[in-house]
Amino acid sequence: MNQPQMNQPPQPPVTSNSNPQWQKVCAFLRNECGDDVFNSWFARLTFVAIDNGKVQFHVSSDFVRDWIISHYQDRLLTSWQMVESSVQEIVVDVVSHAVGETDNGVGNGAGTPGVDSSADDDLGSSLRLDTRFTFGNFVVGKSNELAFAAAQRVADLATPHASYNPLFLYGGVGLGKTHLMHAIAWHIKSQHKKNVLYMTAEKFMYQFILALRYKSALDFKKKFRSVDVLMVDDFQFISKAEATQEEFFHTFNSLVDDNRQIVISADKSPDSLEGVEERLRSRLGAGMVAYIDPASYELRLGILESKVSQMTTPIPRKVLEFIARRITSNVRVLEGALNRLVAYASLVNKPICEDVAYEALQDLLLDSAKRVSVESIQKMVCQHYNVKLSEMSSPRRAREVVRPRQIAMFLAKEMTTRSLPDIGRRFGKRDHTTVLHAIRKVEDLSRQDPSIREDIMILRRRLGG
Repeated sequence: MNQPQMNQPPQPPVTSNSNPQWQKVCAFLRNECGDDVFNSWFARLTFVAIDNGKVQFHVSSDFVRDWIISHYQDRLLTSWQMVESSVQEIVVDVVSHAVGETDNGVGNGAGTPGVDSSADDDLGSSLRLDTRFTFGNFVVGKSNELAFAAAQRVADLATPHASYNPLFLYGGVGLGKTHLMHAIAWHIKSQHKKNVLYMTAEKFMYQFILALRYKSALDFKKKFRSVDVLMVDDFQFISKAEATQEEFFHTFNSLVDDNRQIVISADKSPDSLEGVEERLRSRLGAGMVAYIDPASYELRLGILESKVSQMTTPIPRKVLEFIARRITSNVRVLEGALNRLVAYASLVNKPICEDVAYEALQDLLLDSAKRVSVESIQKMVCQHYNVKLSEMSSPRRAREVVRPRQIAMFLAKEMTTRSLPDIGRRFGKRDHTTVLHAIRKVEDLSRQDPSIREDIMILRRRLGG
């Protein structure tokens, strides 16, 4: 006779900062946000427990807790739900001496209060640099050649660079801005032995607030105004607080007056930065402003080929062409797709081919296909330029109609998987050579005309690209 089964006692919550689920979440966050944001904020979280759909963390200061909750709570929750679907809530509590942090909330406690001294000693208080991000590993195409050339010129401090100060790099997410920032820093560090300070705008603000809190503002000023090169990534996140912008403005002026180099990156041009004072926007745009376009098909394929050349797993060119055609959002997603494909093929023990690529990347491919249609592009372009939808397929050649039509064709090729003949049919049964001419025309205009470039960036953003 079977013995009746006893009810099992409830399991204790899973605790440990090395919890495998938390490690997977960290991998997602690092891949999505980049090393700088991850190290500045998520690395300050001490994982405590996961229990009944609630994940609990400790941090060592109110400021870190408030910043993470206001800026990253949704992203943190989404990443957890990718690993554990039952998670419904993220809780962050302040506990003194959380793992890896000190009373002042940064680094290992050495050095000036409020100044992070936990990073690479050779770069002072810089965030750590990624060894993969060098000029040699950067794949150049039409969309990024200006930014690449300007970055190289600035990195070679032996040449006159007054007209390149500041160098302002801007473009969408995952297009290579951070790669170029790291490449500049690596080159200057190895070739010129200069004092380089590299950080995100968020970290600048964070250290400034701590300096005020711990009454070390003079040390803060000395630190930032004595470097040879100041590099600030993701400048769009600079605090709207007047005091923070005031301090950065004076730091900027001090460095430029001393002929010290400044390099800035952002997702918008200086003129389009929201919440930034006019005088600061003017200073940011006074040097060299270089836009990075989304990667073309040829560049995406070149990036994949470059990545594969560093791998031990051979991947057929047809598979790389398949990925380059179907994943168009940004380079970061493209590289992540390649890594996922290699891992998937290894786990299921299948040779890499197009069918296996489809299996491994189905969600990414579906998301890419759903993201935008030729029709939605036409509607958005017409709305932006205030022209009738019928003009997209009309024979009219007036400039106020031709330019929006060409931009719509350009975006259709970039943001959909439609072929040139198919796109032409959707624009009044035009020939594929007309579409190709429109694409090349818009590419040229976007490099020469800032207003066209801004229009394309706005349209991409509205279309979700």
